[in-house]
Amino acid sequence: MRLSSPRPRRLVAALAAGATVAGLAATSAAAAPVRTAPPAPDEQGTCKTFDDPQFNGWTTHAELKRELAQLERTSNGRVQVDVAGHTHQGRELYTARVGTGDRVLLVQSAIHGNERTGTEALLGILKKLGSGNDAATRRALENVTLVAMPMVNPDGGELNRRMNVVPWDDVVADFPQLAGAPRAWYHSLTGDGIDQPGFDLNRDFNPDLDYVPQPEDLPGQQVDAGFFLSPESQTIRDVYVGLQEEFGTVDAVVDLHHMGPCDDLTGGPQDGKPISVSLDYPPLGVNDGAAYQADWPLLDQDRSRRYALAVANGIQAQYGTQSPLAAVGRYFHPDAREYAGQGRSAFALNGSATVLFEVRGQQDDLGQKLHGMLVQSVRTGVESLIDAMATGEVDSLDGDAFFELPDYGWEDAD
Repeated sequence: MRLSSPRPRRLVAALAAGATVAGLAATSAAAAPVRTAPPAPDEQGTCKTFDDPQFNGWTTHAELKRELAQLERTSNGRVQVDVAGHTHQGRELYTARVGTGDRVLLVQSAIHGNERTGTEALLGILKKLGSGNDAATRRALENVTLVAMPMVNPDGGELNRRMNVVPWDDVVADFPQLAGAPRAWYHSLTGDGIDQPGFDLNRDFNPDLDYVPQPEDLPGQQVDAGFFLSPESQTIRDVYVGLQEEFGTVDAVVDLHHMGPCDDLTGGPQDGKPISVSLDYPPLGVNDGAAYQADWPLLDQDRSRRYALAVANGIQAQYGTQSPLAAVGRYFHPDAREYAGQGRSAFALNGSATVLFEVRGQQDDLGQKLHGMLVQSVRTGVESLIDAMATGEVDSLDGDAFFELPDYGWEDAD
């Protein structure tokens, strides 16, 4: 495991005033409709939350470090682990790279610190790709380069909360030009009942990958791009740009999240049963983000839907349409929904297909059985996308078929 050299930065001079290498909004990573009457428990797990958050069974940052080091050793060079940056509190932000293909897939997990099934799923995927010799593994290694960032908000993860931990005064110290400017709209003084300030990191992205924070842009608003104010989002940006410089393009970016615990599928073969995984393409406003097209002509919403559909198809093919592991649907996405500051939006505007996974329940909602089931669903979904990229199947799918997936009761939501 080594500390990677920083890439040449086109904005080094502007950030030299103290920026570290690389917000809590009221809405979620992708805000789901509020449920007032949760469905009753059934065979797919209990719909509940815990007053006392559950930490057992989830990989900690210290454990992740050991797991990745072991993976690098046992893979005999297949898996390359690097430290891409550090959090505000000094914790390492890791990348794990495997495969030598021309098609590039960047997958990030736990940008919200209390959403961790993706971390567990990525470790399983890396173990398989690091040691497997079956036909699917060989095909993936030859055709795809996977870069995993399995825990991009460990500071928030240590507190079992969504936000990271960054005081606004420290932001101003890093960016002196912001002295006297209002705080960014996605920076909060407390979060999840914890009296420490920080950002909803999944609002801190900008399609201008060289953007330098400017006081006149603050505080901004929900539909706007973010400002790259946190070292975690800066690091994710830098990993993405480094892959762009190496490969010319990043084919796809996957963002692994959690959602509410009590949503039922509407339509499809599991109508009325709890959804396990919902999928989405970039939320960029009306007419598929038409307002962005002139400035960002690489945006291709249909391509993102094809990649999301490859995930759904793979999960259902693996488990059958009636399995709880295959209870897949579309995420909350009315036409006007607009979050330009999310990473998946910023990277889509730069030409990547981007896919959001939203797993049922936060980590403290999941008992051991449901925890294991949902980790498996996420793992199968990502592995299915890797295989569809390796075979080229993802290129021949009909993006409009994504809309045939069931939703979870939000068609009439305001």
